[in-house]
Amino acid sequence: MKKSLLAASLLAAGLSTSALANTEVTIAGWGGNDVVVLNKLVNEVLVDDFKKAGIEIKYRAVEGDFSQYITNALSAGTAPDAFYMDVAFANTFINSGKVQANSANLSNVSQSMIPSLNTAFEANGEQYGLAKDFNTIALQYNKDIFDDAEVEYPTNQDSWDDLRKKLVEVKEVLGDEVAGICVMPDYARFGPFALATGWKPFNEQGKTVLDDNFKRAFEFYTNLVTKDEVGILATDLGQGWGGGCFGTEETAVALEGNWISGYLRDKAPNLPYGTTLMPTDPKTGERGNLLFTVAWAVNADGKNVEATQKAVEILTSKKAQEWVLDAGLALPSREGLSKSEFFEQTDSESVLAKQVFDGARTGHVEPFAFRQYGAAWMTPINEALNSVLLGQMSQDEALKIAQKKYDSMTK
Repeated sequence: MKKSLLAASLLAAGLSTSALANTEVTIAGWGGNDVVVLNKLVNEVLVDDFKKAGIEIKYRAVEGDFSQYITNALSAGTAPDAFYMDVAFANTFINSGKVQANSANLSNVSQSMIPSLNTAFEANGEQYGLAKDFNTIALQYNKDIFDDAEVEYPTNQDSWDDLRKKLVEVKEVLGDEVAGICVMPDYARFGPFALATGWKPFNEQGKTVLDDNFKRAFEFYTNLVTKDEVGILATDLGQGWGGGCFGTEETAVALEGNWISGYLRDKAPNLPYGTTLMPTDPKTGERGNLLFTVAWAVNADGKNVEATQKAVEILTSKKAQEWVLDAGLALPSREGLSKSEFFEQTDSESVLAKQVFDGARTGHVEPFAFRQYGAAWMTPINEALNSVLLGQMSQDEALKIAQKKYDSMTK
């Protein structure tokens, strides 16, 4: 009898293993550089892990507008089992019911992630997907420019006032040779200043209120150009972003994420630069930041939800993220990797990565996401910034108009 039971158990185990070995999981991500990264990650770095789990990965690289692709695919029932879910579109996908809430195993894995990244993909009391990597905004400074002006470098202890003072000193010495900073009329660069004051994009009633805290940050940011005269619009230098101004050594500092690293490596390989966290609000003593992040999401209508959840667990494992980090490809979402040897290095790119990584772990951090309003939510703020920076309106006039637009939008 015991032999029969043992034989039956072994047979069942064999059938289970055989069935699992044939489980195919399709995943989809961006095209471009991600193709090389994911192919190597799946077919070399994690190949034994997937084999042990009995999972065969089929990878789809999507060129062009990925959000449009995944929206259409989910609607048509042709979406892959797991896919990139940008935090900016997470609210729409989750509310559609097309994204599977995390299993107990994935919830356990999430405990190893940076807390703010988990919050970015929470809705209705549940978490959906696991953040695979992320970016925040940090401050880069040109060492040569500060040395020439004999001004102290920016530091992690600087407040807004400290930064302004240093930029004014640089301008006083170097004059028209260089601008202090390219001030971009967009929420992506301005947002961290507003968040540092304790302001929230949405209050408890779901309304956007441009209160006194917001106004204080708005005034500091626009005054860099209109009053302090240390800032300049990127377009005035023939550039489309702050990194371009910084890479051509026309500004002393820039406000960018880890994405500036590759640009500087290619376009300005000899530029000596350092990086700090965002400066703090002198009133609150806090800093703010935005999370630009992407999660691996599980298709709720997929045929192999359980196997897909296991695949996502492997794709966001410590082994996977250590390889991505060491290769200098992206910043890991696992908090424990803050002690990685990569972050102990003192070269410019490693220091930049560490400061961007730490930006997600300190101060008032909010996801670069705008509930059901999408990217259109930023428009009133961006328009207000632009009108003031171009001298078309006063700060009060621009904020009054922006508030009316938000009142109408969130009515």
